[in-house]
Amino acid sequence: MKAAVVAVVAPLDRVLTYGIPPSLVAGLCIGSRVRAPLGRRQVVGYVVGWSEDIPSGVRDIVEIIDPQPLFHARHAAFYLRAADYYGCPPGEAVRAALPAGLSGLESSPVVLQEKIYRFVESDVQPAGQRQREILESVRLTGDMSLSHLRRQFDAPHTVLRRLVELGCLEVREVERCRDPFAEVAIAPHNPVILNSDQLAALTQVEKKLDDSPEFFPMLLHGITGSGKTEVYLRAIARTLERGRQALVLVPEIALTPQLISRFRSWFQEHSVRLAVLHSGLSEGERYDAWRQVARGEIDVVIGARSAIFAPLPDLGLIVVDEEHDGSYKQSESFRYNARDLALLRGQMDQTVVILGSATPSLTTFQRAKEGHLTCLELPVRTSERLLPEVQLVDLAQHDRDSLLSESLLQALGATLAAGEQALLLLNRRGYAPYLLCHDCGTSPRCPNCDITLTFSKVQRSLRCHYCDYRVLPPDHCDSCGGAQILPEGIGTERLEEELLERFPEARLARMDRDTTSRKGSHASLIDRMHAREIDILIGTQMIAKGHDFPAVTLVGVLNADSALNLPDFRSAERVFSLLSQVAGRAGRGDSPGRVLIQTYAPDNYVLELVARHDYQGFAALELSQRSALSYPPFGHLVNLVLAGNDPLKVQQGAEMLVAALAAAGREVEILGPAPCILSRLRNKHRVQILLKAVKRGPLRRLVEQLRGHDMRVPAGVVLTIDVDPIDMF
Repeated sequence: MKAAVVAVVAPLDRVLTYGIPPSLVAGLCIGSRVRAPLGRRQVVGYVVGWSEDIPSGVRDIVEIIDPQPLFHARHAAFYLRAADYYGCPPGEAVRAALPAGLSGLESSPVVLQEKIYRFVESDVQPAGQRQREILESVRLTGDMSLSHLRRQFDAPHTVLRRLVELGCLEVREVERCRDPFAEVAIAPHNPVILNSDQLAALTQVEKKLDDSPEFFPMLLHGITGSGKTEVYLRAIARTLERGRQALVLVPEIALTPQLISRFRSWFQEHSVRLAVLHSGLSEGERYDAWRQVARGEIDVVIGARSAIFAPLPDLGLIVVDEEHDGSYKQSESFRYNARDLALLRGQMDQTVVILGSATPSLTTFQRAKEGHLTCLELPVRTSERLLPEVQLVDLAQHDRDSLLSESLLQALGATLAAGEQALLLLNRRGYAPYLLCHDCGTSPRCPNCDITLTFSKVQRSLRCHYCDYRVLPPDHCDSCGGAQILPEGIGTERLEEELLERFPEARLARMDRDTTSRKGSHASLIDRMHAREIDILIGTQMIAKGHDFPAVTLVGVLNADSALNLPDFRSAERVFSLLSQVAGRAGRGDSPGRVLIQTYAPDNYVLELVARHDYQGFAALELSQRSALSYPPFGHLVNLVLAGNDPLKVQQGAEMLVAALAAAGREVEILGPAPCILSRLRNKHRVQILLKAVKRGPLRRLVEQLRGHDMRVPAGVVLTIDVDPIDMF
């Protein structure tokens, strides 16, 4: 007799053992979602293993919630290792890995059924013309679904029912999976001839895919427009030929429709089964896709960071596109980095892993330099196209009454006159970052967070983008009663307003969180850009990611300096990547591209290296600085954030924790406690402690002590552990 090892959804740092009642023995599997007792209540849990050692007094599992397991044994092991590394309770980690709707005690989303009709040879002859037409259509097509018949014939239900009664058709019900991209058009596939660099990279990838299964990590370092996606596609094709499956991660949900369309075009002749997994799907769509994947009915999964947990049973290739992107880091609850978990999963599943980027994260780049990853280079654009010319525009010489420099205005005018398209990057949405009382100098602030409220002229509101607090803009200042409350700074709305004044005939659109919140809105903007229905697209960093607009010949960057001044050692890396990526959107078609970056610091080394497209120079300089300070990739970090309602209790808890940490880990540098940059967030006061060490081992031991409650914080204070933090906000 054996017991079940269960990861329960509760803040426990370990798995629990439960007995298996005889009535559940036959149906219980690793991957089963169950109801189990915990204290005086019942909680959801996931079976992650078996134990031959049954403790005395062990309590039994109460119920199996789902008829089929949600993942396999190898996935359970992966989830538990990921939870252990990031210091997350195992049940919370498994819950985060699974689709919404599978994390509580509620029933699973409804499984849809669809009728399928099959032609039967029969002596009975249909009486009417409509009966004969429908019967002939089913006979010629083979099995036909009701939805297919409804598209072909108007209201066929009565006729179909009669044909079944006559014995001319058989009907059965099958599960119908919801397809979020059923209405997405498949882009025509245009065969591409690979250049010598692409061929060389693909040859190395295919060689590893053809060898016996083993973990082999690669960095595909290709400049923007160098054809990395073509290499991905052909590597996936070889993986499928070898009978294995592929997983493709992209940094943004919004990029999946484009990639899906391209993949469907590529694979439509080969009956490749695709699934999409990301948080933007409905519960039913994600539930259907997850179960198809777990049953082995899917060949290729595409998705954002959470897709790293997809239960593919025979994974042979993982692709992480734009691997440098910070979106791969989950910022709440289970704070994993999908890029790093891709390497862990590749190691556990013995797969090839390709990390692709034009501007690799410095951590990945250094790993490649040290030989931990094989580096494949794509140093030129496809079709011999050139990288765009980049010009730094000194705003010190600029008329401050306009958001746009004279150089950028002239370039926009020339682009519009030529019938070409332009992208303008301003990484701040809304009309203005804040309102300012010109009588007393105060600004409306969020009552829940330590931040000013962003003004949206379109929505006529002030809004906090952290807690979503909203209020109408005031007519008078709350502090002094003054009426001179005016917008300060610039956002995408304000830029759009000025462009409409300057270029009234131009067709403008914005791409930011405010304009792409509705399902399908982002894809609609992309389609309009490709259809040449937009002349100037204004956007936040969303416009920099992965888009391929052949008619874009001009990219303008406004307010390039703001992110350089953030108190974060990664700020230079973020700015270099963002500007290099958005610059790469220009000149991808037949016409050459041009990029203008407005700045008050034209001699800043980051901007100068962006202008020269010199990633190698930037990496060398930045890595030398990090090495001197033992920052990643030459050291390791863990960020501890303490939060609570009482600021004094939070501060005291942080000081007590620092004392305990100092006594326990002498090889670890302790920085803090200090207020977080956002010292109050969602009405919680926040203090952080940064742990830093050259070797990972001492940090891991401290994290284990923190998880094991060897170091406690006061009641009313919550401790969050962020292993390998990406930002400190």
